[in-house]
Amino acid sequence: MDWFAFQTGATAFVIAFAAAGVFTVAFKLIYQWVTPYHERTLIRDGNPAAAIALGGALIGYVLPLASALSHTVSLMEFAAWASLAGVIQIGVFVVISRLAFRNLATRIEAGEIAAAIYLASISICVGLLNAACMTT
Repeated sequence: MDWFAFQTGATAFVIAFAAAGVFTVAFKLIYQWVTPYHERTLIRDGNPAAAIALGGALIGYVLPLASALSHTVSLMEFAAWASLAGVIQIGVFVVISRLAFRNLATRIEAGEIAAAIYLASISICVGLLNAACMTT
């Protein structure tokens, strides 16, 4: 085994993993700031709808991150794609919750699973499309 090659690869892995983690946490914080309800409180109080909706948004965001990690050659390029993915994911939430499905926030606060699954599904679909578009 070539230890130098391993160390180089392991260092690149740690940097990429840390960068992806930082972007994921930043996305989560910004997403929670944009939503009109307080996911942390709702989840802590046992609201499954809030957990499903937030989980879907996180999956929808991390899918393009994984694609970006696979297709970019520099940390700066990855950061640009990660930022764009976050903007798209948050933009979709704003459009869905404020224009297309106006009582979505109220329904999630009330713990309605159907509304949460709808939002999570849209988030994941957008994430998959976003990830696929990064491969071109």
